[in-house]
Amino acid sequence: MLATMLYGPGDIRFEEVPEPRIEKPTDAIIRLAASCVCGSDLWPFRGLQPVTAPQAMGHEYCGVVVEVGSAVTSVKPGQFVVGSFCISDNTCPHCRHGFQSSCENIEFMRGAQAPLARVPLADGTLVATPGIPSEDLIPDLLAASDVLGTGWYAADAARVQPGSTVAVVGDGAVGLMAVLAAKQMGAARIIAMSGHKARQNLALDFGATDIVTERGEDGIAKIKELTRNVGADAVLECVGTDQSMKQAIYAARPGAMIGYVGVPHGVTFDGAQLFFAQRGLMGGPAPVRRFLPDLMDRVMSRQISPGKVFDLEIPLADVAEGYRAMDERRAIKTLLRV
Repeated sequence: MLATMLYGPGDIRFEEVPEPRIEKPTDAIIRLAASCVCGSDLWPFRGLQPVTAPQAMGHEYCGVVVEVGSAVTSVKPGQFVVGSFCISDNTCPHCRHGFQSSCENIEFMRGAQAPLARVPLADGTLVATPGIPSEDLIPDLLAASDVLGTGWYAADAARVQPGSTVAVVGDGAVGLMAVLAAKQMGAARIIAMSGHKARQNLALDFGATDIVTERGEDGIAKIKELTRNVGADAVLECVGTDQSMKQAIYAARPGAMIGYVGVPHGVTFDGAQLFFAQRGLMGGPAPVRRFLPDLMDRVMSRQISPGKVFDLEIPLADVAEGYRAMDERRAIKTLLRV
């Protein structure tokens, strides 16, 4: 089959690879209904993470099961499924505590920018829909696999409460999903930090009440101004840079929680400043599997439409253009039709 491979910075190829097969009794093979490009895919594409050998790309996925290993019992061929980008058994102590992204047997999904993909630990990772969903719900269900679940985790980790004021740092796909999550959790005021008109409009559509265009110290000052010098009750950090993390910490009020899900690059902390700031930090790779059943129910009942975050849809064969469009900020998130 033809699939997406990354050879080095800027070098994405759509080329012939062997079709996946059952390797362990706990595996499943799915036929992708759609795939997409993740913001985290851009780190190695930009040369900010080393690529020492060709990498099979793609970790956001949904589709129909075509084959299962002999030990798989929770899904069967013909079912439509969504899975987390973190592969987990969903039975170890960390999984049972709700942190499947710290599973004792964790793997990270790869190879989903392709027609077929192998999903290890299928029983613990995949969740089936009641039936085959309608075509218009495919982007929404695909979003639940990572970007929606990650934005949701940011809000959950920050302990967003009904009636609260929430600030979201980052206007990429995850930041926009964090806005949606905060709205669903009942936040009364959601301040989206964005300098891009199209992203601002989508943030407002997802539930933002205020837009702050400033960054860094100016961004912190603006949030303080909007909150009568108090700061936000919860801050969702969805970028991963040193500036965005500091902006998140100091835009929060004392006693607030910062949910951080942006993969850190160059982030450092001053221990004394953090000590006297009296803010809490919770984050890391999102335990999407914890949230999947609820998120899929919200999608299937049409309470939410996270698929709006895909503003570029192209054939899988044109995947290199999807990477370039996101890298050049011509697209928020690229949907790949398999």
